[in-house]
Amino acid sequence: MFYNPQVSPLYTDLYQLTMAQSYFLNGMHTKPAGFDYFFRRIPFKGGYVVFAGLQEFLQFIKDMRFLESDIEFLNDIGFDNRFLDYLKDFSFKGDIYAVREGDVVFPFEPVARIEGSLIETQLIETLLLNVLNFQSLIATKASRIRFAAGKRVLSDFGLRRAQSFGAMQASRAAIIGGFNSTSNVLASKQYGIPHAGTMAHSFIESFGDEESAFRAYADSFPDNSVFLVDTYNTLSSGIPNAIKVAKEMRSKGQNLKGIRLDSGDLSYLSKKARDMLDYDGFENVKIIVSNQLDEYVIKSLQEQKAPIDIFGVGTSLITGKPEAALDGVYKLAYIEDTPVLKISDNLQKTTLPGKKKILRYFDREGLFMGDAVVLADEVNVDVMINPFEKHKSMRLEGFKCEELYYVAMKNGEINNKPETPMEINERLKKRLHLLPIEHQRFDFPHIYKVGISEKLLRTRDELLLKHK
Repeated sequence: MFYNPQVSPLYTDLYQLTMAQSYFLNGMHTKPAGFDYFFRRIPFKGGYVVFAGLQEFLQFIKDMRFLESDIEFLNDIGFDNRFLDYLKDFSFKGDIYAVREGDVVFPFEPVARIEGSLIETQLIETLLLNVLNFQSLIATKASRIRFAAGKRVLSDFGLRRAQSFGAMQASRAAIIGGFNSTSNVLASKQYGIPHAGTMAHSFIESFGDEESAFRAYADSFPDNSVFLVDTYNTLSSGIPNAIKVAKEMRSKGQNLKGIRLDSGDLSYLSKKARDMLDYDGFENVKIIVSNQLDEYVIKSLQEQKAPIDIFGVGTSLITGKPEAALDGVYKLAYIEDTPVLKISDNLQKTTLPGKKKILRYFDREGLFMGDAVVLADEVNVDVMINPFEKHKSMRLEGFKCEELYYVAMKNGEINNKPETPMEINERLKKRLHLLPIEHQRFDFPHIYKVGISEKLLRTRDELLLKHK
């Protein structure tokens, strides 16, 4: 079920390979190590991130092998033959602990912990960031659009505007975030996603007039026809011609499925279109709109009570507009059971050391209250402390909590059955139901509390003093 055009370990940054060779030649490559994946900022000025991409990433690294042609290329660019001999039999045999796909996550918490030898945990860094950052960004954007659209149908129309084959992962992430279908036929096949599509203006133009074009399309797809009505004049030409052909279809026992608006004042035109369709007895014909939609445009259309049934969203969804990327990072947390950290003049860029996990706490109503990042051997904590403002803390005693990690991969083997994007979205819906609404609003969402345990704080501060 995975679209995987390139699982070669060469799909990485050069410095991953140069560091790996140095580890190998210095006899460090087998040292046990642990890395954390986390991000520092929520995109879209939002209140949460939807974690996505894990299942594909796991499959990618499970299948990842150095081919003979890969070894030859590395030899040509100057890598050491002893290192290349090692790579011939390389495969990832480590362990991965992670939050489940479709959960909501927040800044500075380790969304995934990767354990294994130093060389194998290093070699997968770029691929992990490439997959998880992108899919989490798109799933988060899709979730925001779903929030604006309410129960209306959402379809991914973004393939032509995507970053090349990134459209495959974006279509998958869109469904995880809450979309219902995609125009991307290959994504529909690979992931079992419902497909959707209509026609282009060129189809109308090629017939010379709308009536002929609509009739030809209806003859080709009598049970699944959607007419594009804005090629010439929506109200005086497009919709009247659509209604004329719809009447012909009805006389044959067929039904027009919908009309699509792709330009103009979508609120005004959809209202007029609904009136015209209803007047002639076509109350069941759906109104589909597209054209530069995003969560804010859809929210506005909803507030104007535009009678729109389906939103087709393209560029803003598939590119994660206006964000360029999720700023997820991958940092070494311990080596040979010794905690390590990266220090910065900016405390927010100083990493959290050691082997950690996440505990999510619930308030008295059973809603998410806050996440505590704790050391792996801690079962529960009574207080969590703001990692950057130590005077801020939250008492946790008496509140229920759950551990967010599960064993995603053990000894290089995937530890759970594959899920469809729709199944992952079902998890997201349940988790969002537990996230207080103030964290989901578009404008100035409430900041979700993420803190660290006293034990983790002491570990970090001791290391900071040591390296001063």
